Amino acid sequence: MESEKKFLEVYDIESYDRPSVATDIVVYAIREDDSDSFRKDPEKKLSVLMIERGEHPFKNKWALPGGFVRMDETVPQAAIREVKEETGVTPSALFCTGVFSGLSRDPRGRIISNAFTCILKNTESTTAGSDADRAEWFDISVREEDNEYILTLVKDDISLVSRLRKAEDVAGITSYSIQADSPLAFDHAEIILTSFLQLREKAESFGLIFDFLPAEFTLAELQKVQETITGRVSAAANFRRKASEYVEETGNTSGGAGHRPAMLYRKKVQKNAE
Repeated sequence: MESEKKFLEVYDIESYDRPSVATDIVVYAIREDDSDSFRKDPEKKLSVLMIERGEHPFKNKWALPGGFVRMDETVPQAAIREVKEETGVTPSALFCTGVFSGLSRDPRGRIISNAFTCILKNTESTTAGSDADRAEWFDISVREEDNEYILTLVKDDISLVSRLRKAEDVAGITSYSIQADSPLAFDHAEIILTSFLQLREKAESFGLIFDFLPAEFTLAELQKVQETITGRVSAAANFRRKASEYVEETGNTSGGAGHRPAMLYRKKVQKNAE
């Protein structure tokens, strides 16, 4: 202990490069299409919360909520704080998306971002704050075309399209390169695509989809969430068979005038294999 104490007394952290640490958060919710409000069952869409930057760099461009990690907080604490400051939304849960450390990802200097995915059960009122001029929900879609991913974010008459290509895997970690000037700030197109592909893969095997729902839900509601995220429609009977491994009946039914009561389910607690 004495030798370590002496070591720390002369240790100079300023002798080493210290890149700044930031965090960016991809906030998802499933929302009803306002344009279909006249329909009995409005279309559900997966949406991402974006902010319009009010400061340089990338002033007036759309970006993910995020910012720098302070010396008195952890990275997850910084992520929660930044979302609340820039959008007025309180995250319900955070999941690690990855570390983004491209050498030229930020024109201000060497800045490494720890990205998170956040899921909201319900959309909340968003109020821009901090360095954001606006906070808006954008419907997200991704398609593959000629070995490229086309990431599209749409809000009313605003359409933000980014083209990305899968880069070479490094130690099992997949990255994506932006192929042309993206309408999004920094490397946020890559962060969003990475998050979306992770979410879609997990949703196909019933991962994370319960975080979009209340504690009790119908199988039809669960199926709609999975289909909204994956873009793949399943036959009701096939879905019920697959879902049976992950849900259990609560004994309650849904109400509603004019509708036949439907059985309510909850997520089944998975027992650890012994």
